[in-house]
Amino acid sequence: MSNQTDFDKLVAFLKRVPAIPPSAFGTGKFDDGNWWVKFSIDITHPLAWHVVQEFGGVLNYLSLNERLPTVFMPVSPAPYLNGGPDEFLSWVIESKDPKFNPDTAAEWLESRLPRPVEEPAQWIAEDHG
Repeated sequence: MSNQTDFDKLVAFLKRVPAIPPSAFGTGKFDDGNWWVKFSIDITHPLAWHVVQEFGGVLNYLSLNERLPTVFMPVSPAPYLNGGPDEFLSWVIESKDPKFNPDTAAEWLESRLPRPVEEPAQWIAEDHG
Protein backbone atom coordinates (compact mmCIF):
# COMPACT_ATOMS: atom_id res chain seq x y z
CA MET A 1 0.00 0.00 0.00
CA SER A 2 1.10 3.52 -0.67
CA ASN A 3 1.19 6.43 1.66
CA GLN A 4 -0.88 9.15 -0.02
CA THR A 5 1.53 11.83 1.19
CA ASP A 6 4.24 10.19 -0.94
CA PHE A 7 2.38 11.59 -3.95
CA ASP A 8 1.27 15.01 -2.69
CA LYS A 9 3.91 17.03 -4.54
CA LEU A 10 3.48 15.19 -7.85
CA VAL A 11 -0.33 15.26 -7.77
CA ALA A 12 -0.34 18.97 -6.81
CA PHE A 13 1.91 19.69 -9.79
CA LEU A 14 -0.20 17.61 -12.19
CA LYS A 15 -3.35 19.45 -11.10
CA ARG A 16 -1.77 22.71 -12.34
CA VAL A 17 -1.21 21.39 -15.88
CA PRO A 18 -3.70 22.55 -18.54
CA ALA A 19 -5.93 19.75 -19.87
CA ILE A 20 -5.58 17.67 -16.67
CA PRO A 21 -8.84 17.84 -14.72
CA PRO A 22 -8.14 18.41 -11.01
CA SER A 23 -10.12 15.33 -9.94
CA ALA A 24 -9.79 11.58 -9.84
CA PHE A 25 -6.12 10.80 -9.32
CA GLY A 26 -5.10 7.29 -8.38
CA THR A 27 -1.77 6.40 -6.82
CA GLY A 28 -0.09 3.28 -5.59
CA LYS A 29 3.02 1.22 -5.11
CA PHE A 30 3.89 -2.18 -6.52
CA ASP A 31 5.33 -4.99 -4.39
CA ASP A 32 8.81 -4.25 -5.79
CA GLY A 33 8.68 -0.65 -4.49
CA ASN A 34 7.98 1.00 -7.83
CA TRP A 35 5.07 3.43 -7.87
CA TRP A 36 2.39 4.73 -10.22
CA VAL A 37 0.05 7.70 -10.56
CA LYS A 38 -3.01 7.55 -12.81
CA PHE A 39 -5.01 10.54 -14.06
CA SER A 40 -7.12 11.86 -16.92
CA ILE A 41 -6.28 14.24 -19.70
CA ASP A 42 -9.20 16.01 -21.34
CA ILE A 43 -8.42 15.07 -24.94
CA THR A 44 -10.85 17.73 -26.18
CA HIS A 45 -8.77 20.47 -24.52
CA PRO A 46 -6.81 22.47 -27.14
CA LEU A 47 -3.52 21.78 -25.32
CA ALA A 48 -4.11 18.07 -24.64
CA TRP A 49 -1.67 16.76 -27.22
CA HIS A 50 0.94 19.36 -26.23
CA VAL A 51 0.69 17.95 -22.69
CA VAL A 52 0.97 14.36 -23.92
CA GLN A 53 3.99 15.21 -26.07
CA GLU A 54 5.77 17.14 -23.29
CA PHE A 55 5.14 14.42 -20.70
CA GLY A 56 6.28 11.72 -23.12
CA GLY A 57 9.42 13.68 -23.92
CA VAL A 58 10.41 14.18 -20.29
CA LEU A 59 9.24 10.92 -18.75
CA ASN A 60 9.95 8.47 -21.60
CA TYR A 61 12.80 9.85 -23.63
CA LEU A 62 14.57 12.87 -22.17
CA SER A 63 17.65 12.22 -24.34
CA LEU A 64 19.75 9.34 -25.64
CA ASN A 65 22.13 9.67 -22.70
CA GLU A 66 19.72 10.80 -20.02
CA ARG A 67 16.60 8.74 -19.43
CA LEU A 68 14.46 8.84 -16.37
CA PRO A 69 13.41 5.53 -14.80
CA THR A 70 9.79 6.28 -15.67
CA VAL A 71 7.19 5.45 -18.29
CA PHE A 72 4.27 7.67 -19.31
CA MET A 73 1.53 5.82 -21.18
CA PRO A 74 -2.18 5.68 -21.91
CA VAL A 75 -4.26 2.92 -20.36
CA SER A 76 -7.79 1.89 -21.18
CA PRO A 77 -10.07 -1.11 -21.07
CA ALA A 78 -10.87 -2.47 -24.52
CA PRO A 79 -13.09 0.04 -26.39
CA TYR A 80 -15.85 -2.54 -26.85
CA LEU A 81 -16.08 -2.82 -23.05
CA ASN A 82 -16.35 0.87 -22.23
CA GLY A 83 -18.62 2.46 -24.82
CA GLY A 84 -16.05 4.56 -26.64
CA PRO A 85 -12.37 5.07 -27.27
CA ASP A 86 -11.96 8.16 -25.09
CA GLU A 87 -14.57 7.83 -22.37
CA PHE A 88 -12.36 5.76 -20.05
CA LEU A 89 -8.91 6.66 -21.34
CA SER A 90 -6.47 7.32 -18.52
CA TRP A 91 -2.78 8.11 -18.38
CA VAL A 92 -0.21 6.57 -16.05
CA ILE A 93 3.25 7.54 -14.90
CA GLU A 94 5.10 4.48 -13.60
CA SER A 95 8.51 4.31 -12.00
CA LYS A 96 11.00 1.64 -13.00
CA ASP A 97 13.36 2.23 -10.07
CA PRO A 98 12.03 2.40 -6.50
CA LYS A 99 14.78 4.90 -5.60
CA PHE A 100 13.24 7.40 -8.04
CA ASN A 101 10.38 8.78 -5.95
CA PRO A 102 7.28 10.79 -6.95
CA ASP A 103 8.76 14.03 -5.54
CA THR A 104 11.75 13.65 -7.86
CA ALA A 105 9.44 13.03 -10.82
CA ALA A 106 7.58 16.25 -9.95
CA GLU A 107 10.89 18.15 -9.84
CA TRP A 108 11.93 16.84 -13.27
CA LEU A 109 8.58 17.76 -14.80
CA GLU A 110 8.55 21.19 -13.19
CA SER A 111 12.06 21.95 -14.44
CA ARG A 112 11.39 20.78 -18.02
CA LEU A 113 7.79 21.78 -18.77
CA PRO A 114 6.62 25.27 -19.76
CA ARG A 115 6.68 27.90 -17.00
CA PRO A 116 4.45 28.81 -15.40
CA VAL A 117 2.95 25.40 -16.08
CA GLU A 118 -0.64 26.57 -15.54
CA GLU A 119 -0.33 29.34 -18.18
CA PRO A 120 -1.79 28.00 -21.47
CA ALA A 121 0.15 30.48 -23.63
CA GLN A 122 3.44 29.00 -22.40
CA TRP A 123 2.49 25.59 -23.84
CA ILE A 124 2.35 26.90 -27.38
CA ALA A 125 5.34 29.23 -27.18
CA GLU A 126 8.35 28.04 -29.18
CA ASP A 127 10.79 28.72 -26.36
CA HIS A 128 9.72 27.61 -22.86
CA GLY A 129 12.31 30.08 -21.45
